[in-house]
Amino acid sequence: MTIQQPFLAPSLGQYLLALTLLLATLCASPVQAASKVEIDAYVSEALNKFYRSSPAGKSLAAKAKGMLVFPKVYKAGIGIGGEYGEGALRIGGANVAYYSTASASIGFQVGAQRKAQIILFMSHAALKKFRASEGWEAGVDGSVAIATFGAGGDIDTKTAQQPIIGFIFANEGLMFNLNLEGSKITRLHR
Repeated sequence: MTIQQPFLAPSLGQYLLALTLLLATLCASPVQAASKVEIDAYVSEALNKFYRSSPAGKSLAAKAKGMLVFPKVYKAGIGIGGEYGEGALRIGGANVAYYSTASASIGFQVGAQRKAQIILFMSHAALKKFRASEGWEAGVDGSVAIATFGAGGDIDTKTAQQPIIGFIFANEGLMFNLNLEGSKITRLHR
């Protein structure tokens, strides 16, 4: 005879403990403490992949006044989630400053994933406002239009006219129906 225990839902404390352990594991990764040289290499690799997968994105990037590239953004969660990544602001083909992106979320979520994010600043005013901020939050300090593509692989005309355009992609290519709202971007002093 076996005795079955009733199912008990995890408490908020158990969720927080699991999230803390998960984020501690991610933060212990060498990627989280990348040097300038490592970030530069990851940024170049991510841009090459982006240019190969989206000729329309490459064309827009060539017109951008600056681009913020986060080549490895890790997202993990068990009920409560978080994401973190490090990258660089590239102007005129050179990395001029280093940044981190972080956000938190609550809701049904289990698992982990890695993605890359590229944010194009299409106007001098948008780039200047970003660079002058102490901590920039997508959706609050600037609205980021996530690129959508038509049947021919071209970027939606309305999106292409926005001052800030975002791309999110993973190993499978560009990702859709995602947003950057609530992502806090902070300058790293490297």
